[in-house]
Amino acid sequence: MVKIVIEIDDNLMKEIREIAKAESTDEKTLVLKLIREGVNRWKLKQALELYKLGKVSIWRAAGIARLSLWEFIEELKRRGGELNLDPSDIEEF
Repeated sequence: MVKIVIEIDDNLMKEIREIAKAESTDEKTLVLKLIREGVNRWKLKQALELYKLGKVSIWRAAGIARLSLWEFIEELKRRGGELNLDPSDIEEF
């Protein structure tokens, strides 16, 4: 495990404390959870963008986002994206 030291401004730290209290957890656990959620959101956004640009297959995009194929398709539809399958995508089914 890697240890990272960061500086957080007072207002943000106050919010972190409030959320930690509301979730009945400690600040460290909450910050780790928020970082994981942020990384997952970024991966999903990146996967959607790469798929929409045709740079990756739908299977690869789902893998990047760490979602099942069906979860990725649902997320794509939820965000107004189009399902663009080519023959190689269908072969992978």
